[in-house]
Amino acid sequence: MAFHRDDIERVRHATNIVELLEGVTTVKKRGRTVSAICPFHQEKTPSLSIDVAQGLYHCFGCQAGGDVFKFVQETQGLDFSEAVEQLAARAGIALQRDPEALRRKGEREGLIEATRTAVDFYQHRLKTGQDAGGARSYLRGRGYDVEVIDRFQLGYAPGGDVWDALVTHLRAAGVSEKVMIEAGLAARTGRGRLRDWFRGRIMFPIFDLRGEPVGFGARILEGDGPKYLNSPETRIYQKARLLYGLNWAKSDITRAGYSLVVEGYTDVIGLHLAGLPQAVATCGTALGEEHFDLLRRFAERVVLAFDADQAGSGAAIRGDELEIPVKLNLDLRVAVMPEGRDPADLVRAGEAEVMRTAVADSMPLLQFRLGRELERFDLSEPEGRARAVRETARLIARQQDDLVRREYARFVARRVGTDFEAVMAEIRGGASTRRSEPHAPEQEPRRRSGVERAERELLRALLANDARLAEAEVDAAIFMNGVFRDAYLLLAPAIADLPPGEPPDLAALIGEGDAGAPALLRALALDALPISDPVALVDRLAGWRIERDIAELRRVLDRTDPAEEPQTYSAMFEQLIALERKKRELGDR
Repeated sequence: MAFHRDDIERVRHATNIVELLEGVTTVKKRGRTVSAICPFHQEKTPSLSIDVAQGLYHCFGCQAGGDVFKFVQETQGLDFSEAVEQLAARAGIALQRDPEALRRKGEREGLIEATRTAVDFYQHRLKTGQDAGGARSYLRGRGYDVEVIDRFQLGYAPGGDVWDALVTHLRAAGVSEKVMIEAGLAARTGRGRLRDWFRGRIMFPIFDLRGEPVGFGARILEGDGPKYLNSPETRIYQKARLLYGLNWAKSDITRAGYSLVVEGYTDVIGLHLAGLPQAVATCGTALGEEHFDLLRRFAERVVLAFDADQAGSGAAIRGDELEIPVKLNLDLRVAVMPEGRDPADLVRAGEAEVMRTAVADSMPLLQFRLGRELERFDLSEPEGRARAVRETARLIARQQDDLVRREYARFVARRVGTDFEAVMAEIRGGASTRRSEPHAPEQEPRRRSGVERAERELLRALLANDARLAEAEVDAAIFMNGVFRDAYLLLAPAIADLPPGEPPDLAALIGEGDAGAPALLRALALDALPISDPVALVDRLAGWRIERDIAELRRVLDRTDPAEEPQTYSAMFEQLIALERKKRELGDR
């Protein structure tokens, strides 16, 4: 381990888990109960419970759980040592490291540092390079002065005959060729030489939620090649999980209650400068569920501000998934932009108020899509009306909520001038077709047996070190379920020397582990229901164990011939009588 255990525990106790979760998701407090929208799976209502005193969390939906270190690891892609370092810095705690760990530099940290060096290089080149005159002119034309360049850390990647300007700079800074390639900053030519990944482009650094530089979006100035080029997929840059500007926008999104998704980097910059700091953009890809899952941690309303053709065709959303709003409990809306103009154009023309009005007047995505669909047909003709109903019904049928379907059916019926039931019939037909498509069968919730419920309750009493346990005899043998028995064996030493009623320190004990005993104990520790009488639970479990032993012994006796094995039969029969006596004694209590 890189750090001393005492230091780790100091960091654990100095970290407020609620504040930690509030940085990435919506936390809801009701009295002493604290819950949150789980950031590890898609859900509509909070299912992640938080034990503030112990610094533990557990999701009753996806079973994710752990302690403060595990949360940072899972949400920020760090290893354990990196999570400890980050939380220690946050708490102002100095860590003592083993000499070997001090000499090692984390792989992710190395990639981030190399990318940060590249950001500085590109920005300096933009400001001072003779070859960056065209880039400076382009940015001035968009109204970007030095203050804007510094705020968004814009830069310029040399082009022309220069193929390895960044590689040379990074090499001089001590960055290895392996790190350059793994950070997406360089690539090898056919002859094995290292060259810059970006050349002759204006550079827009892309940051993760923590504000660490992880990649770039780059606009070409002249010559061949795509207009925009992004960093390749790396350990730190995964465009399906990144949104440009979210590191700056997240707090404003939470305060405003909505995020504003636009098409490009310059749109984000323009809106932030114009007083709409909720703006974010994808990094060279269509919007997908992971993007929406990321945004709904900060606000349930997401407003799309793409041009009308893009929003109308669904090209802005990967897979055209109109199920997303219902699945993630999102209020997904479209801000209708003036024809042929994007947010950056409006801001540059001094018409930011038009953008604000478009956001305020935004409409639900499905309503917008249905309106665009109806425009394709001649509604003055019977055939046109019939085709319009069929096509719009296909979109409405994707909605899971029957009330939503019926409201949109009325919307279409009014616009088309047809009967409401005719539209509903088409929608039901579309929904039936979708249901008949192959899909993974939903598993019904498993009903727990009485034994399992009692064993779970007894473990809850042990987790609280319930004072009533002093009157009960508990050992591992009482648990029939193997995982529950393992949980008892993990927990028992922690409460062995504690006075009755004093709960153990659970964070260090069950903070780690994605399955088995630690995960089971975390879930039980965060169950807020009253704890049953442990003495009664022990008696009940002991009775069931005796009944199980009696049934097993009877089966063996039935297979044993007393004439051939008289001694064995006699011994088992005496054992059966003893078990029956124990059962009666328990019943008399």
